[in-house]
Amino acid sequence: MSGRIALSGLRARGNHGVYDFERAQGQEFVVDVVLELGDDVLVRAAASDDVTDTVHYGELAGRLVAVVTGEPVNLIETLADRLIAVCLDDPRVAAAEVTVHKPQAPIPHEFADVTVTLRRSRPAPARPAAAGDGP
Repeated sequence: MSGRIALSGLRARGNHGVYDFERAQGQEFVVDVVLELGDDVLVRAAASDDVTDTVHYGELAGRLVAVVTGEPVNLIETLADRLIAVCLDDPRVAAAEVTVHKPQAPIPHEFADVTVTLRRSRPAPARPAAAGDGP
């Protein structure tokens, strides 16, 4: 059995973009994260009622905001890649999906939002060879 934790609409001001004015003025970025947790993580956490048995979404939010407010990058693809790496730092996270919204992107046309979404899974652990397996 697996479970998911979602964090939606996390807002932080960053200085990302290819244009000098984006880096100088900054703008708001919005981040959505969905974590797929390994087998029974949420079941164990529910049984123990202990935050250390799950992914602490408050602490995760702080680490994600530190990335958004940290070192500027040109592309939100790069920002999304850095954010997903933070999500996968916790070994209980089997897969993660990160969406970065750039609602104030410098586009000379009316639009609602620009987003980039990345999804990554951990490689499945190697299964031990069964007796009799082999060349």
